[in-house]
Amino acid sequence: MAWRRYRLRWRRRRLVLRGLRALRDLGPVRPLTGPLGAHDIPVFAVVRNEYPRLAHFLDHHRALGAGPFLIVDNASTDETSEFLLRQPDVFLWRTEESYRASRFGMDWISGLMFRHAHGRWALVLDADELLIYPDHERRGLQDLVAWLDGQGARAFGTLMVDLYPKGPILDQDFAPGDNPLRLLEWFDADPGTPFPRPELQLVVRRGGVRARALLGGDRQMAPVLNKTPLVRWSRRHAWLSSTHALLPPRLNRVRGADAGDRPTGALLHTKFLPDVGDRSREELARRQHFVDADA
Repeated sequence: MAWRRYRLRWRRRRLVLRGLRALRDLGPVRPLTGPLGAHDIPVFAVVRNEYPRLAHFLDHHRALGAGPFLIVDNASTDETSEFLLRQPDVFLWRTEESYRASRFGMDWISGLMFRHAHGRWALVLDADELLIYPDHERRGLQDLVAWLDGQGARAFGTLMVDLYPKGPILDQDFAPGDNPLRLLEWFDADPGTPFPRPELQLVVRRGGVRARALLGGDRQMAPVLNKTPLVRWSRRHAWLSSTHALLPPRLNRVRGADAGDRPTGALLHTKFLPDVGDRSREELARRQHFVDADA
């Protein structure tokens, strides 16, 4: 047990250093040069060709009280960068470097968080994820993090919920700036199959509609549904596997009795818009995502 803790400590330190080195990959387009506000809850994201989703993504999280947005554009070829530069609360970096080699963007995120998120609550999201939590229609993120601070919590867990439309995906109409939730009204009531990872103080959950519709129900190969996107960050923290797992392991205790039965949230996953086929083929050709291009 002591040897395992020692190995995880050294792994965490190596990941922190990787994030700092990865900052060299980022070209400043409109970087953050001054301090954040005392009560800001910054949002960190890596995007590529996400122009159709970005307006609603930003508006949804602004309405919760999140922001500013610190975004890395990974070689977009659409209007992503131009749109983001029109947003006064977006700080932007660009890179042409490999998404896969950066641990699927987490090294870039880690470096930016080391610089800009130490000692504060921060969100890490994909552009196709929309955070919700109990009573989010009436209570903003400031209320949530104040409550978490009062409970001594340092992280807030979620399950990813794959949303999909009624009827064939390609038959749907979606224009840039539209609200994807008006189109994607269906989901599988599947909390996922648990796979305990005691060395990380974590229970991984795999499943969702992608397991049912694309993988023949194979839960061993199914996407991981649990994510911890909201963390009171420290320069000593590290992302181990996207936002699915963190180091030190105590940050992964966000569900169940070990977390004091604290509430959790959901990430509404808006992947299945009409462009999903073209995007998946592009990512398979680029070989920058996980094996099935379903990250």
